[in-house]
Amino acid sequence: MHKPSGILAGICLTILSGLSLASMDTAGKFLTGRLPVMEVVWARYFFHTLVMVAWLAPTTGMRFLRTKRPGLQLLRGGTLLIATLLMYTAFSRIPLADATSVQFFAPVLVTVLSVVFLGERIGIHRIAAVLVGFGGVLLIVQPGFSDTDPYLLLPLGAAAILSVYFLLTRTLSGADDSASTLFNTTAVGAVLLTLAVPFVWQWPTPTEFVLMVLVGLLGAIGHFCLVIGFSYASASALSPFLYSQVLFASIFSLVLLGDPLRPSLIAGAALLIGSGIYIWWRENRR
Repeated sequence: MHKPSGILAGICLTILSGLSLASMDTAGKFLTGRLPVMEVVWARYFFHTLVMVAWLAPTTGMRFLRTKRPGLQLLRGGTLLIATLLMYTAFSRIPLADATSVQFFAPVLVTVLSVVFLGERIGIHRIAAVLVGFGGVLLIVQPGFSDTDPYLLLPLGAAAILSVYFLLTRTLSGADDSASTLFNTTAVGAVLLTLAVPFVWQWPTPTEFVLMVLVGLLGAIGHFCLVIGFSYASASALSPFLYSQVLFASIFSLVLLGDPLRPSLIAGAALLIGSGIYIWWRENRR
């Protein structure tokens, strides 16, 4: 059993991760208004990977370069890359809070996909939670309304792909070295984007370059905090605090970016977060 102090440390690190990732996305959204999306995503992956190598090399040696499941690692890294490209394209067109809220439909979708691909069984309570979460997405996206922004479909697609990423992460847990999984999270995307980015490259200003480095650094800090946080306490204890990213993204969207917080967004985000926490509670109870 984890000690209360350990659980508190895990909670604080998880919330700090949410703050780091929301800050990363805020800087990323700012950059997508000035630079090509692929260039911004390259910075997010390239500098993140450099930080991870700087941390893993002295702590694990070269073990992080070896993997028992190269195919799954490549697939997992590829799904995250596609989801990130979709999200950052969305950031260039829609408010940060809207995109982040829809993205958090992914934990709800994992429940559905675990039935299809892992053969897990779910009861009426979790089915109801999935439907409530879907209702939250409908409130945010508002399909069929004349003022619906089609770019809201991008984070919805990202959520679907992220749910596959989470399932692959679950599959790799225990089957491959954790250091290798951490490295391959962004290494695949860093290599592919480094090959592709010269075709769209636009020279950033000094301020933009600093923000590009910051995007990668904040991404690495966010993932690092999650890894350390989950070593202090169980995933079942910390999962609800992952939604702190939605809260921080909403604050930054309103205060720093001047985006409006629509009532339908607030209601939809509340349903999404509530359904995710309820699914967590049911799984933890079982």
